[in-house]
Amino acid sequence: MARFFIDRPIFAWVLALFISVLGLVAIQQLPIAQYPPVAPPSVVISAAYPGASAQTLEDSVLAVIEREMNGSPGMIYMESVAQANGTGSVTISFQPGTDPDLAQVDVQNRLSRATPRLPSVVTQQGVRVDQARSNFLLFTILSSSNPDIDTAALSDYAARNIQPELQRIPGIGQVQLFGSERAMRIWIDPVKLTGFALTPADVNAAIRAQNAQVASGAIGDLPNLTGQGITATVVVNGQLSTVEQFGNITLRANPDGSTVRLKDVARIELGSQAYATSARLNGTTGVGMGVQLTPDGNALQAAKDIHAKLEELKKFFPEGVEATIPYDSSTFVDISITQVVKTLIEAIVLVFLVMYLFLQNWRYTVIPTLVVPIALLGTFGVLLALGFSINVLTMFGMVLVIGIVVDDAIVVVENVERIMSEEGLPPLEASRKAMRQISGAIIGVTVVLVSVFVPLAFFSGATGNIYRQFSAVMVASISFSAFMALTLTPALCATLLKPVEAGHHHEKKGFFGWFNRSFNRTSKRYQGLVARTLRGAGRTLIIYGAIAAAAAVIYQRLPTSFLPSEDQGYIIVNVQLPPGATQERTLAVMEQIEGFVLKQEEVANMVSVLGFSFSGEGQNMGLAFVPLKPWDERTGAAHSADALAGRIMGAMAGVRDAFIFALNPPPIPELGNATGFPSPLQNRTRAGHAPLLNAPTQLP
Repeated sequence: MARFFIDRPIFAWVLALFISVLGLVAIQQLPIAQYPPVAPPSVVISAAYPGASAQTLEDSVLAVIEREMNGSPGMIYMESVAQANGTGSVTISFQPGTDPDLAQVDVQNRLSRATPRLPSVVTQQGVRVDQARSNFLLFTILSSSNPDIDTAALSDYAARNIQPELQRIPGIGQVQLFGSERAMRIWIDPVKLTGFALTPADVNAAIRAQNAQVASGAIGDLPNLTGQGITATVVVNGQLSTVEQFGNITLRANPDGSTVRLKDVARIELGSQAYATSARLNGTTGVGMGVQLTPDGNALQAAKDIHAKLEELKKFFPEGVEATIPYDSSTFVDISITQVVKTLIEAIVLVFLVMYLFLQNWRYTVIPTLVVPIALLGTFGVLLALGFSINVLTMFGMVLVIGIVVDDAIVVVENVERIMSEEGLPPLEASRKAMRQISGAIIGVTVVLVSVFVPLAFFSGATGNIYRQFSAVMVASISFSAFMALTLTPALCATLLKPVEAGHHHEKKGFFGWFNRSFNRTSKRYQGLVARTLRGAGRTLIIYGAIAAAAAVIYQRLPTSFLPSEDQGYIIVNVQLPPGATQERTLAVMEQIEGFVLKQEEVANMVSVLGFSFSGEGQNMGLAFVPLKPWDERTGAAHSADALAGRIMGAMAGVRDAFIFALNPPPIPELGNATGFPSPLQNRTRAGHAPLLNAPTQLP
């Protein structure tokens, strides 16, 4: 094969250019993430039962759904959470490698069998099936300096005009609004209602009957009378929209002509549809929107598109309304990838300098250097074909493989140069002879190297998900390197190298001459050291055994972790008050946290959410995202995310009304909201809920 390309160098260049163009196109289409998907795919079923307790929700809704989910293909386990506010979810985790789309379809089909047995209120509210997603990509906060636009109006504007626009951006899975649309709130006075001998059911029936959109037909519609000249649709204003219109709804008409209207027994106002959640930015009230990616979304591109979309929408904002993005987790992803790319470029330059230092001829150096970008670009094409992404691990693999991909090309160049120097053959003939000698060796070395990395792709679980993409990078790059060594490299040797006389030795002067002499002296000293070591083989083995034993002891004592903890530029503060605590108490605790956190020199912003946390949902829950200043502005371990989280934990330990946890987020969000692992307790004795609550206190 090598001789075919030596005789046809243009064809070798065409193949190399094709691989390069394929890689450049793949780079534009590959998703970018910090790490590859590690956690097994999950599907979440969400249901709402307004007014129901957690126990009622568990017995009548979640348990019914769980029974139908058993037997789903590939399911590992499922976890149910019932909240005190009447909302609950069932999270179903599947085996790694399961197609999440097919898993969602299967869950949806099984849910349809459970739906008829669910309470009618639950089915009216709707039961959602979504693929589980990672933490929030970013937060958008809307604030208003216009006194005519209160929080309810601002939230309604966001729900109608901003949330749908963001959800249509490619890669965005969900935009969670921490607020609500406007709704007509009717507060019934039970005393007045009883005085008029009415019930809440009467009020509901009257509202449904008198607040309905009616299809009233048309005048002059077909088949019409002969001579009919016009046709018109009849419009009936059946849907009510103002407080006055709702207040005039008739609840009862008495025989004497008097009527009882809704405003006689209730207070009516235009408010929010729900008050469960709210958001704050740096201690001031606003409306928050948390953006989550799809499982295969491109974090960097999605964040860039959101910033652009908000700039576009700002032109149409009401006067006094502003939108900011105080928290954006894609910043750390961008910096991580940028640093790895920088390291990759530095490695390529270093490899070029090292080869030039030893080969001491720019022609001999350029040929192996050309192989590096071609092999890496071809690897990007393989990643796209396999459905992988550009992440820290794939880029790390490329940094590591640079020193390997040039080896085959160096072997070819050096063998061609040796034959030219020893036999005086022209470059074309020398290239043909050199490839006859080393083609088998190149293939053999490639097979050995590939066989080292291929098994990594077959690891199971989260470890396999991590190493699979790394293995693909190594195998693809090494394979492209061998392919280039059999095609492009000999073609370049035959066309770029200049002939030399037989027996000619490249005697160098100046810096290269000094380097060659120094290198030769070092080589001779090393040979002498090896000879002395071989004469004292027993002593050397004793030293080697001592080093191995010391390494084993140190290895046993080193702390272990799945991945090292990193300063990602933000921390999370989880707040949980006792059950039954109102949102007013939660707000008071959050204000204490804001008062301390915003005074810290490392903090850039603080986004607070009331009614929602990673521990659950309800009035007693709160969550805060604390973006930090850039890394170059807070150097030193004392200003790291871990140090700040520790200070917050220490300062907030005196707050007796809440459990406050400041957390440095884990490197891989899909594996949880904090480092460590959950430890659930199961009630297998049917002793009830109270003994289960007391069980954690009995653990050692």
